[in-house]
Amino acid sequence: MPDWTSLSIFIGAVLLLLLSPGPNMAFVLSQGMAYGWRGGVASGLGIGVADICLTLLTATGVTTLVASWPPALDLIRYAGVAYLLWLAWKALGSRAGLNLADTPRVPLATVFVRAMGNSLLNPKALLFFMVFLPQFVSPGQGSIAWQLVVLGLVLTLVSGVFHTCLGVFGAALGRGLAARTAGVARLQSWLLAAVLLALALRLALMTQPS
Repeated sequence: MPDWTSLSIFIGAVLLLLLSPGPNMAFVLSQGMAYGWRGGVASGLGIGVADICLTLLTATGVTTLVASWPPALDLIRYAGVAYLLWLAWKALGSRAGLNLADTPRVPLATVFVRAMGNSLLNPKALLFFMVFLPQFVSPGQGSIAWQLVVLGLVLTLVSGVFHTCLGVFGAALGRGLAARTAGVARLQSWLLAAVLLALALRLALMTQPS
C-alpha cells in the first residue's frame, strides 16, 4: 500500500493532468452534447473501465512488453485512427441527427464501449500508465504490483468522477445550444463528427516516443 504522503501527491498530480485539455475530455464533452447526460455518464464510465484495464496491464508488466516492440504502438495507433474515423462516419451518417428531448438513438452501452475503445486504442494512454504510476511506488511499502493496482484504482476513481461530471456539463451545453439554435440536431451530428475527426488526426500525427 502506498504511503499517504505519496498518495496525496499522486491525487493532486492526477487532478492537474485531468484539468489539462486532452482527447478524453473532448470525447466526453462531445458525447454529452450529442446524447445527453446519460451519454456523458456512459462515456465517463467507459473511460473508467479502460483505466482499470490499463492498470492491470501495467501491474502485470504487459505495457512494458508492448512498449518494448515499437511496431506494436504503431499498430495500436493505426487501429485507433481507423476506429475514430469510423465513429465520425457513423455520426455524419445520421441524417436526422439527435434530439436531446428524445431517447438517444445510440444505445448507452454503445457509447460506453466507444469511450472504452477510444482510451484503449490510444498508445499514449498505455505509455502514460507505464511511466506515470511507477513514479509513486515506494519499494519499502510492499508488493510493487499491488501498489500499482491501488494507484490505478485511485486514478480510476478520480478520473471517473471527473469525466462523469464533464459529461453532465456537456449535456447542459447541448441543451443550451438546442434552446438557441435552429436545426440543432444536424449541427450536433456535425460537431460530434468534427471532434472525432480532430482526435483521429491528432492520433495519426502523434510522434513515436523515443
